[in-house]
Amino acid sequence: MVVLSTDKAVYPINTMGMTKALMEKLTISKARETAVRKNKDVFCATRYGNVMCSRGSIIPLFIKQIKEGKPLTVTEPAMTRFMMPLQESVDLVLFAFENAEPGDIFVQKAPAATVCDLANALKELFNADNEIQIIGSRHGEKMFETLCGKEEMSKAIDMGSFYRIPADMRDLNYTKFVQTDGPCLVNEEYNSENTKRLSVKDLKELLLTVDFVKEQLGLIKD
Repeated sequence: MVVLSTDKAVYPINTMGMTKALMEKLTISKARETAVRKNKDVFCATRYGNVMCSRGSIIPLFIKQIKEGKPLTVTEPAMTRFMMPLQESVDLVLFAFENAEPGDIFVQKAPAATVCDLANALKELFNADNEIQIIGSRHGEKMFETLCGKEEMSKAIDMGSFYRIPADMRDLNYTKFVQTDGPCLVNEEYNSENTKRLSVKDLKELLLTVDFVKEQLGLIKD
């Protein structure tokens, strides 16, 4: 079983993040239980940031504002977000199905962009001159997204296009384990500030691979 989580589960500050984080913990707990029983069932999770043009994505709102001649409402210009097309989110789930060990969390590496650059890229694609209106951050928003926390990066396994975060299957009887059994903690997380940054030109190229954007541009029929 693969459960679908979100960057908001890392250092959660809102209800969605907290409940997604709890879902991850329950999945790992179930994986531990099946391991003790020597059951072959595999419970694991995937975690990713924004899927472009999915429900809640800012891209359809920006396009709607462009077409209506309204200002593009940007919360914080320097705010960064991962950019993941729908197919890549599906690929992540398929990768988990094929490669997961019990309790794993999988993260796909993805580029990111600032919200302001995303707005400007869409303006250029639609040849629009709408102004950009800065409205300030909303409740529960972060300046950047974190897909792997510092503690998780200490044990994360780099699998090329993905990170695998294995579950800690040790029990609480620490006297059974020597210090070297645990990972050495690192001081860097994996987030939308330190991943590859997309330029406006890069964003335009990526947006033109998304069917919804192409439909809105009249490049394909819906």
